Amino acid sequence: MAGWRKKRDVMRRYDVTAEMYDRRYAEEQAAKVEAALRHVDLGEKGPVLDAGCGTGLFLSQAAAKAGFIVGLDVSKRSLLVAKKRARAFSNVYLVLGDVDNMPFRGRTFSHVFAFTLVQNVPDPAETLREFGRVAKSNGVFVVTGLKRILTRKAFEALLGGAGLRVVAFEDGDNLKCYVAVCATIHH
Repeated sequence: MAGWRKKRDVMRRYDVTAEMYDRRYAEEQAAKVEAALRHVDLGEKGPVLDAGCGTGLFLSQAAAKAGFIVGLDVSKRSLLVAKKRARAFSNVYLVLGDVDNMPFRGRTFSHVFAFTLVQNVPDPAETLREFGRVAKSNGVFVVTGLKRILTRKAFEALLGGAGLRVVAFEDGDNLKCYVAVCATIHH
């Protein structure tokens, strides 16, 4: 029950802040995306999942590079903002849903991105396992973790415990999050 309460609280918080989110966090989010895309090639592969896509800031940066991209979020109001942004792209699809119980077949996505997500879920290891379910066997995962909530050691342990092997890591001073690009250890 505590897990559902946390999800409901996160959903409500992002519903309330959806209209001003971009003004407040666009620069910070852009820095994370830039750090991730230094290590990830979206070309020719696909489809791409942006889990916890929020207002779609990453979708607009990735749409030109990916075959098609799906944004999933629990906040309906955030998705409404993302929908306005996505109108400029024919290859962006939005889904209202829970990252712990995604409405996708297994082994669907070549890339799974989770910006500013793991600290907002009740059981981050469970969420990362769900990412593993929906990712193709050679999938690429990009996961960020807020530095003020997770130590680097705890973040890396979380990733490793979920069967992810870090292949690139960014934690520069301009980033409020660790940015980890990962592959699966076993699938």
